Amino acid sequence: MNKTNTPAVSRIASIDILRGLVMLLMLLDHVRERFFYHVKILDPLDIDDTHPTLFFTRITAHLCAPIFVFLTGLSAWLYANPAQKPSRSASAFLFKRGLFLVLLEITIINFSWFGDYQVLYLQVIWAIGISMICLAALCKLDRKWIGTLGALIVFGHNLLVPISFSPDETGYTIWAILHDRGFLINNEILTIKASYPVLPWIGVILLGYFAGPLFGKTITSNTRKISLVYIGLSCLFMLFVFRYFNMYGETLPFEFQETFVKTLMSFINYTKYPPSLDFLLLTIGIGCLLLAWFENMNNKFTTALKTYGSAPMFFYIFHLYVLLTLYKILTAIYGTQQGEYFGFNHIWQIWALTITLSIALYFPTKYFSNYKRQSSNKWIKYF
Repeated sequence: MNKTNTPAVSRIASIDILRGLVMLLMLLDHVRERFFYHVKILDPLDIDDTHPTLFFTRITAHLCAPIFVFLTGLSAWLYANPAQKPSRSASAFLFKRGLFLVLLEITIINFSWFGDYQVLYLQVIWAIGISMICLAALCKLDRKWIGTLGALIVFGHNLLVPISFSPDETGYTIWAILHDRGFLINNEILTIKASYPVLPWIGVILLGYFAGPLFGKTITSNTRKISLVYIGLSCLFMLFVFRYFNMYGETLPFEFQETFVKTLMSFINYTKYPPSLDFLLLTIGIGCLLLAWFENMNNKFTTALKTYGSAPMFFYIFHLYVLLTLYKILTAIYGTQQGEYFGFNHIWQIWALTITLSIALYFPTKYFSNYKRQSSNKWIKYF
């Protein structure tokens, strides 16, 4: 039987492969943050002051959050529609897991960044958790309304950019959480900052859920690949039109520069906090094309990626504490030779350490993935 025409009847490997790839890109960005922190970069990046090697190293991480959130929504649909079992509600699962992620963010994940609790940063895991809670409330709607709402948020939230509140105005706190980021509490006792505005991510997770039937048991592999390629290319085409003509979707205008590389840097230099429409069109478009590409790919590299992607939360937490520990060890040995920080001098060192850590972290991740698959503990499944 031709595998490419067989409907999906089990866990789709391409989802875990793509999730594993973005986990490694995330590792690269976190190594950069930990050991290149002395080289400040902005959002969007300043292409006049940022060297291309650092610029493109940073840009690779743009794929991480959008693809991961999109796959979270897609996986939620698969949970609600298992291949060999009757359909079930995903609301309770999404709500509990969303709360669990928020709890992780404000406890062990927040501590892993600096080794203390001086400032509570509500970052990507918080945003995913809140998005899952919102999806838990909305997943009972008809699927077309979920897709419509997701599209309205993703395509329309850039219209909200002119809206802003000062910290002393009513509405500041909720708007900082939804769209503008900022300090929710800032005093001598407690400091909390919403670093990842959640509204666009709610739109992305809804679109991921809407796309779930592409991976349903009645859809053949060829049909899925064609659909994913069509969606991916459509996203990139819309991006090209919006960006080239500076029509809509990004506050920072595209401008031709003196070199091709800097022109390319200007074209793909987007706002991440909150993620602009152009940012999401680029990343989700690439994500759909990668899903299609990984559909029937089976080699040692994709097998390794699938391992990373099968235990993403374990990998996320584990790698943060490995980086924290490594940073403290190197600081104890060499001191803070980059001003108040320990850091590397060259971007190639960031890539070299990332490759080394990706190999070292593979084995504990594989062990935990096997343990999670065999365990009957429901909480273990959340990792």
